[in-house]
Amino acid sequence: MRELTYIARRTVEWREAPDPTPESGLDAIVAPVAATSCDVDFAILAGHGFLDPPFPIGHECVAKVVQVGDAVTGVTPGDLVVVPWSISCGTCALCRAGLTAHCASVPHMAMYGAPIGGSWGGLFFDLVRVPWADAMLVPLPAGLDPVAMASASDNWSLAWRLVAPHLDARPGARVLVVARGSIGLYVCDIAGALDAADVLYTIRTPGTGNSPRASGPAPPRRSNPSGTASIWPWRPPAASTSSAWLCRASPPRAPASRPAPTSAPVSCPCSTCTSPASPCALPATTYAPTSPTPSNSPLSGKVGPGRVVSDVLDWEQLPYTLVGKHLKPVFARPLTAHHLPRD
Repeated sequence: MRELTYIARRTVEWREAPDPTPESGLDAIVAPVAATSCDVDFAILAGHGFLDPPFPIGHECVAKVVQVGDAVTGVTPGDLVVVPWSISCGTCALCRAGLTAHCASVPHMAMYGAPIGGSWGGLFFDLVRVPWADAMLVPLPAGLDPVAMASASDNWSLAWRLVAPHLDARPGARVLVVARGSIGLYVCDIAGALDAADVLYTIRTPGTGNSPRASGPAPPRRSNPSGTASIWPWRPPAASTSSAWLCRASPPRAPASRPAPTSAPVSCPCSTCTSPASPCALPATTYAPTSPTPSNSPLSGKVGPGRVVSDVLDWEQLPYTLVGKHLKPVFARPLTAHHLPRD
């Protein structure tokens, strides 16, 4: 089989490797059929990563199950599944608490797509071994497009967790989106589908310096693709002042979420949260496998993760096009491709 490997700035290549096999009865072997790049992958490809190459890349995909161990009961060969980015056993205390990105059975931050917490390979591989398959693999509900759901491994599920629980607790609330990249766009789509009153989305505006816009938002720039809210252009400050700016821009006790894998709540690093009436405690976050609620929500037609997909590209072109400038490309191959085992 082939493994896509990051070898230098804006350079990846196929490398041949033996086909993986189950190492225990709990394992499964899957073949990605729709894989995409995480927002973090773009920083790695641009040479801004903190790990020296070479190493496998890719940690978001929908895959076809091609082999299962004797003890696997949740999936069978031929099933389409979401493969979570982090490695987890599903049975330790942290996994049972929903903190699967902090599984106690593997080294900290064990994941696909980077040599952190062991060598697990990447999801831009022709074949991938998945340990604890029953705990990790999430069957893709019938009717959902693997291309649209390729980011359910990480960015789309993360976006759901960043906004959906807050709108469930505060129906009709206004949502301010500071995250850029695909995560920010997924949050906008989800917030609009869940009937947020307004969705204010930050955009990079040249010449604004470090100061956010002092007055309210401008008229809507465009309609949210879901049709239930507006995405408003908003001028964000520089990254160094974004925490303080966000606190000043938010009403008292407004919930805040951010894409960072911490296992406990942390305090905002800004120096402006001095009033007990307006604390800025950021909640614990985790990247658990896609749960049934967000997995099934696109079936309603209101949430549309496929609208964030910028390009659908051929799997064979990965070494040449992954390093290009695409917002959210998905690399797809037919279920009957020559490098997939036949049913």
